[in-house]
Amino acid sequence: MTTQQPTRPLRRIEPRETGTGRVPRATTGRRDVPSGPPRPQQRPFVPVGVSHPPLWWRDASVLAMWTVLLIVVALWVSGGGVQSLGTLGGALLSTGRLTGLVASALLLVQVFLMARIPWFEKAWGQDSLARTHRLVGFTSFTLMLAHIVLITLGYAAGTPAGLWGTIVDFTLNYPGMLLAIAGTAALCMVVVTSYRAARRRLRYESWHLIHLYAYLGVGLALPHQLWTGQEFLSSPVATVFWWGLYIVCAGAVLVYRIGVPLWRSLRAPLRVVHVRRESATTTTVVVGGPGVARLTAKAGQFFQWRFLDGPGWTRAHPFSLSAAPDGATLQFTANRAGDGTSRLHRLKAGTRVLIEGPYGRMHPGVRTQRKVTLIGGGIGIAPMKSLLEGLAQAPGDVTVIHRVGSEQDPTLAAAIDETARRRGARYIRLAGPRNRARDSWLPGWADAWDDAGALQHLCPDIAEHDVFVCGAPDWMDRVRASALDAGVPADRIHLERFQY
Repeated sequence: MTTQQPTRPLRRIEPRETGTGRVPRATTGRRDVPSGPPRPQQRPFVPVGVSHPPLWWRDASVLAMWTVLLIVVALWVSGGGVQSLGTLGGALLSTGRLTGLVASALLLVQVFLMARIPWFEKAWGQDSLARTHRLVGFTSFTLMLAHIVLITLGYAAGTPAGLWGTIVDFTLNYPGMLLAIAGTAALCMVVVTSYRAARRRLRYESWHLIHLYAYLGVGLALPHQLWTGQEFLSSPVATVFWWGLYIVCAGAVLVYRIGVPLWRSLRAPLRVVHVRRESATTTTVVVGGPGVARLTAKAGQFFQWRFLDGPGWTRAHPFSLSAAPDGATLQFTANRAGDGTSRLHRLKAGTRVLIEGPYGRMHPGVRTQRKVTLIGGGIGIAPMKSLLEGLAQAPGDVTVIHRVGSEQDPTLAAAIDETARRRGARYIRLAGPRNRARDSWLPGWADAWDDAGALQHLCPDIAEHDVFVCGAPDWMDRVRASALDAGVPADRIHLERFQY
């Protein structure tokens, strides 16, 4: 691959005046894109040798979560939770215990969802897992705050010490409470920095480090629950259930977040093979070694990467593959966006690499249709290039739409154009600053065009396609909305977010 401009003109959209207003027209160096009526619906297409992920595992995991919550409620009922609702103080205490129990269970579910368990990850994909993790996390945190307030008010209602005296008594005299307060503070810090407004103000490295305090918060809360929580010790069944839940979650994290990646990296070391600059702000890194052949990576997936090149190596960064795996090397392309990515261009050949993965459901195995449209914005074109190389296809099956901020941006353009020509795919490059007049995935010079209509004109039979999307989160949301408006079913739109 080279960073020089391709020898023939890249496809781009240009305006064409019609009797009904301006609409997009895609042109190439050889021919205009046809804009006739959509072709008849084709039968679902599954490439030979590529199996669909076991989606029933997702349903099974949801059922397991609800089963855990039902058991929690059942244990609360069997422990006299309902009978205690007769008085105000009893109702506050009993409801407070229930919210605390459910909050604890959801907190463990939240940890379990991000433990990188292969079966769950294949069924959900990191995008869906992370969004579910976020929803469960905020729910758990809200219930935890309700637990603190209700329990405090409940005890205060039954003692002459009053509210402040109860708080002091809790803090100083109840076993594990100081640890629980520290754990709650850690969880508050994690939750506050998880809001999008706060997340966007933090460097990825800082956010990642703060997020690890969630494990500390869970660990500090455990002694309080076991020493003072009667529902944890009320019966052998409750004790086994809660201890089992903690052991399963801790085991999942230790095995799949630490053990498996470390074992893979030590068993078959990976090292940097080559580093090249694609542009002033974009770098491609090629990694090789005996461990590559043992991985089951697919085009479009991503890994968590750590480079043992000095300070900061402990922090992993998610980068998607920018080339289809060939069994000998893995390649990713990243923009300079923080401390971790800014040093990529300084990596030396031979640098040791630790990886976690592969992750993500944005790969050929989720494909259901013969026709595919790949839409990438900025550096989000990297996994689209990988998919273009890895998808089984006949000429005309694949369309690539590449959204860039400037016509002079060379990132992966030459390689995509060459691959598209060789494989008979259509490559459309949309260059220009973003539209500041309205929210749109199109460039600013396309202000008069309807988002969904432009997509349909670029790809008239888009409703018959699988659509893969990668780019900035808000931009992906707009592309997804346009694809839905253009008639693409929701289950045929595949995307991967790295910010939640």
